[in-house]
Amino acid sequence: MNDRKTKIEWRGNLSSYLGLVGALLAMIVLFSILSTHFFTYETFVTIANQIPDLLVMSVGMTFVLIIAGIDLSVGSVLALAASAVSIAALQWHWSPVASALVGLFIATLTGCFTGIVTVTWRIPSFIVSLGVLEMARGFAYQLTNSRTAYIGDAFDRLADPFIARIAPSFLIAIAVMIIAQVVLTRTVFGRYLIAIGTNEEAVRLSGINPRPYKVLVFALMGALAGLASLFQIARLEAADPNAGAGIELQVIAAVVIGGTSLMGGRGSVINTLFGVLIISVLAAGLAQIGANEPTKRIITGLVIVVAVVLDTYRGHRAKSGS
Repeated sequence: MNDRKTKIEWRGNLSSYLGLVGALLAMIVLFSILSTHFFTYETFVTIANQIPDLLVMSVGMTFVLIIAGIDLSVGSVLALAASAVSIAALQWHWSPVASALVGLFIATLTGCFTGIVTVTWRIPSFIVSLGVLEMARGFAYQLTNSRTAYIGDAFDRLADPFIARIAPSFLIAIAVMIIAQVVLTRTVFGRYLIAIGTNEEAVRLSGINPRPYKVLVFALMGALAGLASLFQIARLEAADPNAGAGIELQVIAAVVIGGTSLMGGRGSVINTLFGVLIISVLAAGLAQIGANEPTKRIITGLVIVVAVVLDTYRGHRAKSGS
């Protein structure tokens, strides 16, 4: 019985991988036909160097959705962490490493707060993170006096071209993704997260307290938002209190496109990478063919709706198969 279940899961994962790869390749072919400048190394390097912040945040959101939660505050947490880094670097004159640790600490603490409030009072994380979204953005404005803080080249090493003009931030993001995939698929912690998302009450009845795990996941989400803020600072050489506005929608879209269930209990970090690539290639392709902003939003929104419909279809198919 277990062998049969394993084979079904393996085939389902393979089908998901092939579907995502096929969609990505089809998109690349389409934009290569529509624009003579799209299929170039320069385009792909640019995409690779622009996605590290989106990728690491999507990794964190994958874990959050797997436990049947959601975090809408990630964009504001990114801005708050960047603002904290600017205070440490410009006003306290701390070193880049110490300043970065301040930003990571603040972001992790904010994620931890979201998790604690969510599990202590059993409030839907949607509502809690919506409140934290406003609070974190307000603190970011307070710290920077609502102005962009120009930090300079202190964090340039993260964004400077490295191997084949690829920035170190991209390599760090890939390393984070690989580690997260191993944790999710090869550790007890990962299995607990999937079990919590599938049936939290069953986990509780089996003698495992799911609360610490859920708080830890939200803290991890905060930490990765803090890491994303460092990538943005390195790329822009500035901390903008408006940074990350709306990025939570891109993050959730990438994770859902990658096949992670909005209902919890199912997800893959590798698939999330493909979701990020699809979102990024779509944005780059639409920009190169001259699509205006309303058109971009309509098409991106349509892709998200299709992904949600496919997720619902996969969920019904999985239930019928079982």
